Amino acid sequence: MKERIHVFISGRVQGVFFRQTTKEKATELGLKGWVRNLPDGRVEAIFEGETEKIKEILEWLKEGPILAKVEKIEKIKEPFKGEFKDFQIIY
Repeated sequence: MKERIHVFISGRVQGVFFRQTTKEKATELGLKGWVRNLPDGRVEAIFEGETEKIKEILEWLKEGPILAKVEKIEKIKEPFKGEFKDFQIIY
């Protein structure tokens, strides 16, 4: 089953290679979507793919890259759209 999740990650998540490592992990899992920094210091991402792979990325996001300190993850389930061809960093 395919699904889509929209997440907002708070904590020390900018300037610690969060976007790059999220892109690498999402690509490794075969997920599609995007990740970007927000002006308020959070990271925002949308992931689309198989339910099991979405669960894996959500588990990974709890820790993130080595220098990150994740304090909170807000998750919003959205209808699957299949609109992405890969996973990208948005600047």
